[in-house]
Amino acid sequence: MYSTCIFCNKPLGANEVLESFPVGRRLAFDGAKGRLWVVCRSCERWNLSPLEERWEVLETCERLFRDTRLRTSTENVGLARVAGGLDLVRIGQPLRPELAAWRYGDQFGRRRRRIYIRAGVALGALVALNVGGAAVGVALGGLGGVFGSFGSQFVFGNREEVVARLRLADGRVLPVKRRRLKSVSLFEGPGGALALQLPEGKSARFVVSGPEAQEAMKVLLPAINHAGAGRRQVADAVRLLEDVPDPGDFAAYAARHATATHARNLRALPYPLRLGLEMATHEESERRALEGELAALEEEWRQADELASISDSLLLPSSIGQRLEALKKRVNG
Repeated sequence: MYSTCIFCNKPLGANEVLESFPVGRRLAFDGAKGRLWVVCRSCERWNLSPLEERWEVLETCERLFRDTRLRTSTENVGLARVAGGLDLVRIGQPLRPELAAWRYGDQFGRRRRRIYIRAGVALGALVALNVGGAAVGVALGGLGGVFGSFGSQFVFGNREEVVARLRLADGRVLPVKRRRLKSVSLFEGPGGALALQLPEGKSARFVVSGPEAQEAMKVLLPAINHAGAGRRQVADAVRLLEDVPDPGDFAAYAARHATATHARNLRALPYPLRLGLEMATHEESERRALEGELAALEEEWRQADELASISDSLLLPSSIGQRLEALKKRVNG
């Protein structure tokens, strides 16, 4: 299991409760579907664990969840705090809106709280500056203007900070600064394919489309939606997701909206739509990962089945083997 978040690259933390899986302070699991995630406490994204590391852990998580008295549950989703500081999120058979609200409510809520905390600190510093300036007779107008610029950077981040690094199909890595996020445009490409216009340098622009655009959005959207959201905004985004059952189609839905309203800049889209786009992009990435696992499982099954057939043929006398082949021809004939 990786020890850092695949989205923000920050440490996932550790637990001393699960000897066979010591990574993470919050785990989400779905025993029915055999899925296990480590929830990053920095960005609240769900990191799907490698297939071979899940099976032994799932049963232990289920037992710990059932044995824990400090838990809250709906019909489909439950949260339990295990001794030792480990949180378990148990997924039953939730409807998609309920699961989306659980998964992304924490993520967007934490971003929002960070903004509020920084704004509170900046406001307190400004008040202290005003009081101190008045005491010594300093001109507050100039100080307030300087601090206003500094406070804005403190709350919302440095405009020159690199907030995303995009790995392009040709192998290049494109750094995107915060101030250039306003230049990221979304639109429908040829044949209705998703396309993004990305900034490069001071004035240059280029377009990526298809899977490359999907990968770019996965990195860019958390930076664009950095202010987070409250419960009502998350609920509005979830309702939009309900209108588009397949997460893979949501990006095209957003692109059509952007084209129809001439709001091609991602930051100009309605906020619930931007939140829904981030949710759908994440779900689509996870779906592709699961499809890759299924392909690997199918290949493993084919190899095992082939070996079993060879073993069976080695154990059978040739006369019985001939009779079985004759029987197969009769049945299929």
